[in-house]
Amino acid sequence: MKNTEQWSSKIGFILAAGGSAIGLGAIWKFPYIAGVSGGGAFFFIFILFTLFLGLPLLIAEFVVGRKTQRNAIEAYKELAPHSKWHWIGYLGIVTCFILLSFYSVIGGWIISYIWKAASGQLNGLNQAGYAALFGKTISNPFTSVAVQLIFMLLTIIVVAKGVQKGIEKASQIMMPVLFILFIILIIRSLSLEGAMEGVTFLFKPDFHKVTAETILFALGQSFFALSVGVSVMVTYSSYLSKEESLFRSAFSIVGMNIFIIVLSGLAIFPAVFSFGLKADAGPVLLFNVLPNVFNQMPFGMVFFVAFLVLFLFAALTSAFSMLEIIVSVIAKGDVQKRAKWSWIIGIAIFIFGIPSALSYGVLSDVLVFGKTIFDAADYLVSNVLMPVGALLISIFVPLKIKRSVLYEELALGGGVPFGLFRAWFFLIRYVAPIAILFVCYHVIRG
Repeated sequence: MKNTEQWSSKIGFILAAGGSAIGLGAIWKFPYIAGVSGGGAFFFIFILFTLFLGLPLLIAEFVVGRKTQRNAIEAYKELAPHSKWHWIGYLGIVTCFILLSFYSVIGGWIISYIWKAASGQLNGLNQAGYAALFGKTISNPFTSVAVQLIFMLLTIIVVAKGVQKGIEKASQIMMPVLFILFIILIIRSLSLEGAMEGVTFLFKPDFHKVTAETILFALGQSFFALSVGVSVMVTYSSYLSKEESLFRSAFSIVGMNIFIIVLSGLAIFPAVFSFGLKADAGPVLLFNVLPNVFNQMPFGMVFFVAFLVLFLFAALTSAFSMLEIIVSVIAKGDVQKRAKWSWIIGIAIFIFGIPSALSYGVLSDVLVFGKTIFDAADYLVSNVLMPVGALLISIFVPLKIKRSVLYEELALGGGVPFGLFRAWFFLIRYVAPIAILFVCYHVIRG
């Protein structure tokens, strides 16, 4: 069954897909991954991977989804019948299930901090106080699970409403306001004493710090930040009109993503160095730094509450896409079944994610390959499942879809210069699979 729902406008699709891509990947994960991976060198490698691997893969997923207008499994079945290629869709579903299970934990942390900021619990603390409060928050089993549940309920409610009334409408409100608040935060962060040291850390590459793991992290982050490799964008583009240009949409989303990541780095790293903190603090970086920044501003906690609400919105726009890919497969385009399956799948993801929510508390001693359950799930998704999914998609598209068909699909909505098409085809057919295999081989070796 073909999808009966569609985005109401091009901007609605771009904001929803951009929201899926931006989310916590840009705002939460990029600063701390860059912090532990050498700053500027990581940023430079990340940009290269995003432009020459992430962007071509994003366009490839768009082609698969819009061409077939089917869900992430049926799309591959239509393009390659009587084969096993549809397992790419199943891989995407499993990846999104695991990803949302620990992603919702971070969403819960944001909800918890909205309450703490609004109720005055963050006022007047020093850096040690903020660190202690965050540690206490994430180690409390009841709080961790309760706020994770609230985040999942918000996600379920929106996805259950459908594409236009739920996902698109929410994204159109959330994303523009996030940009405005980011600019306010950056202005304040850059005005702090010693802020330029953080800017230098972000933009000045030191390639002596680059390791095989740094390159793998940059590859994983480029896929994580664009939501590619999991067929989310196959699902989202299946709701897109044939009158829209896939190339222009992809460039808009990548440009938006890189812009937000730069804003995120400029908001976080100047403050990190200004307050004498360590850039390699890890996943807690955002929750330890931002309260300090806002505390220095007039009416700072008011702005911090507003920022946290918009940060929550950004997290939710990504969560919508993860749940949507699973719901679209099971509901099979039947709008009447959407609400029921949104609730069933959403609650199942919440239950599966409870161990991740308890990873910094009662289950902190439970390690998987030397990592907490939360960190192990994150590593599995970002550095194993997403690259594997991206590799399979980069092989599938040029192998199973005729070149003429690819060009016809990409030419819809205003056309595309043939030279640009040839460059994309070369990247997706040769560069992407070879680069992914090369990086993974050296990580395994090293």
